[in-house]
Amino acid sequence: MKSDRLASIYSDPGPFASVYLEVSRDQEQGDRIVELGVRAVAEELAAQGAPSGVVDEAQDRLLRSTGQPAPISRCVVATERGVLFDELTRSHHAHPVVTWGPLPDVAAWLSNASQQVPFVLALVDHEGGDVTTYSADDIKPEREVSVGEPSKYEHKVRGGGWSHLNWQRSAETIWAQNAAEVAAEIERQVRNGPELVILAGDVHSRGQVIADLPDTISGEVVVLDRAGRPVDGGDDALAADVESALRDAVVARQLKLVHELKERMGQGHSIAIGVRDVADALVRGQVDQLLLDPQAAAHFTLRPSDHPGLALGIKPPDEDLRADQALIAAACLTDADIAVATAGTMGGAPVAALLRWNQ
Repeated sequence: MKSDRLASIYSDPGPFASVYLEVSRDQEQGDRIVELGVRAVAEELAAQGAPSGVVDEAQDRLLRSTGQPAPISRCVVATERGVLFDELTRSHHAHPVVTWGPLPDVAAWLSNASQQVPFVLALVDHEGGDVTTYSADDIKPEREVSVGEPSKYEHKVRGGGWSHLNWQRSAETIWAQNAAEVAAEIERQVRNGPELVILAGDVHSRGQVIADLPDTISGEVVVLDRAGRPVDGGDDALAADVESALRDAVVARQLKLVHELKERMGQGHSIAIGVRDVADALVRGQVDQLLLDPQAAAHFTLRPSDHPGLALGIKPPDEDLRADQALIAAACLTDADIAVATAGTMGGAPVAALLRWNQ
C-alpha cells in the first residue's frame, strides 16, 4: 500500500485519538447497535484521557451514515485540530480499536485496507461496454464510462444472399469498432493507477477487447466467464465473482513479496529484519517496502532516542512507543510502501524491510 494515504496525519503534533470500528447497519435495529458501539468507544477514549472536544469530534464522525452496505468499518483519527483521517473498509471488525496516544493507531485498519485492490471492471457486449474504475481509497466508483454504439443492422436481416452478407459485414465492423473503443477506455483508466482489469460479458466481445489491448498495458487482465451486459445472473453473482478475483489478486501480490523477501534473505542483501534493524534502515531512508505483522509488532516497543533521526512527525515523542505505530509513522514519512505479512514468513520477526539499496 502506498503510504501517502496516511502521511498527512503526521503533520499534526498530536496526541491522537484513533478508532477503528464496524459501523454496519444491516441488522435489525442497526442504527441503535452502531450508536451503542460509538458510545462505548467515546467512553473508552475519555477514560484514556482524551479531551472532551476530541472525543466529540470522533464520535460525531463515527455516527455519520456511510451510505454503504454491510460489512463496513470506519477508521477515524482525530486531534484537538479536528478529524485528520476518515476511511472506510469493506470488512467486519468485531473488536474495536480505541487509542489515545502520541501516535496514530492505524495498524488494524491498514490490515483490512491492504486487502482492497484498485481495479477496472469492464462489462462488454457487441454494443460496447461499461468501464468503471474502483479505487482503493473509496468504495464507490471513481470513474464510469460507457462506450460504443448499437448496430443499426443487427436483427434486421434474415436469410441468405448477398444482402444478408453485406448487412452482416456492416454489423461486424461496428462490433469491432466498439471493442476497440472499450480497449482504449480500459487503457486510459489503467493509466491512472489500477493494476488489475476484470473483464466480463459476451464471450466474442471479450476476445475482441483482449486482442485490441496493447501488449504494454500495465494492468493484469482477469477474464470472468460471464456473458451479457448486464451480466447474466444479476449483480450479486457478478459481485461474488469480482470479490473472488480480487482475493486471488491480493494473495498473488502477498506471495510475490514473500518470495522476494525469502530470496533476499537467502542472498543476505538489501533487507532488514527485526524492529531495531528496520528502524535504523528507516533513519537512513533505505526502506522501499515495509513488511509488518501488526499483531506481533504491537508487542514490541521502540525507543526513539535509540534511533536518532527517526522520522515520527513534527513533535517526536520521548517515551517508548509501540513498534507497529512507530514503524508505520516512519514508513509514511520516508515514502516507503507498507505491506501486511506474518511473522512466520519473516523468519519469526514481527517486521522486515526490502531496501532500496544495500549498506
